[in-house]
Amino acid sequence: MKLWTKVIADPPEEPFRLTDHIVMLGSCFADNIGMRMVHAGFDVLVNPFGTLYNPASLESAVRRLDSQEMFSTTDCIEMGAGAGLVCSFEHHTSFARESVGDFLDNANARLLEAREFWEKSSRVILTLGTSFVWYSGGKVVSNCLKRPSGEFSRRMLSPGESAACLERVISSHPEKRFMLTVSPIRHLGDGAHANSLSKAGLLLAAESCGGVDYFPAFEIVNDELRDYRFYGEDLVHLSDTAVDIIWERFLDSCTDSADRPAIIAAEKAFRASLHRPLH
Repeated sequence: MKLWTKVIADPPEEPFRLTDHIVMLGSCFADNIGMRMVHAGFDVLVNPFGTLYNPASLESAVRRLDSQEMFSTTDCIEMGAGAGLVCSFEHHTSFARESVGDFLDNANARLLEAREFWEKSSRVILTLGTSFVWYSGGKVVSNCLKRPSGEFSRRMLSPGESAACLERVISSHPEKRFMLTVSPIRHLGDGAHANSLSKAGLLLAAESCGGVDYFPAFEIVNDELRDYRFYGEDLVHLSDTAVDIIWERFLDSCTDSADRPAIIAAEKAFRASLHRPLH
């Protein structure tokens, strides 16, 4: 008897190697798998501006990495909700600091490090979370920083618009090999139907991009796991077990078998580092 649907993850044209310099940009799913890669010994840069959710924000981040422009006082925004912190619309709130000077020092130091890694990177994984985009003054906002919703406008990108964002990034970097994946984490603020439309737009956009690899994380969770036991308490984010399963599928389909002993050794060393001595 066949009791579940097996999703086949097609291998990329070239497997990921431990010698690759890999950049991961995108949703918190990219953070989860990115940290698994770090612990397995891969040379990875994960979300240098923090979590990014939509194709327009991904394009904005890559544009910043490609430019010579540093962050300045014009980018600094006071966070809302009485946080008393300074951040920018291009960063996750984890970058927020108590003063403009502290924020700029940290943001620009991280930017320089990220640019250096980006320039030498050979592989890029873009994880798409949602088609919805927020704008302030006509510019894409990656994080609203808890400011009042009336300061922003929002709309859903069409599949063509999302594809155009991705294609501009890909075509401007023929020296890098790209992989796309759609995050299985649901965005239910507008309801289940809107989330389905949003994810469908991302899947169509990814499918229209030529010359890239695709890893079916979305399909593995929704067509193979299909059970709330693979979700956290919020019933939206994935459980550690689900992330582990997706990570194993990524290793099996996307990495070189010659690297497997070194990957296993690195993961074992990381787990050992978490144990605290009893005496």
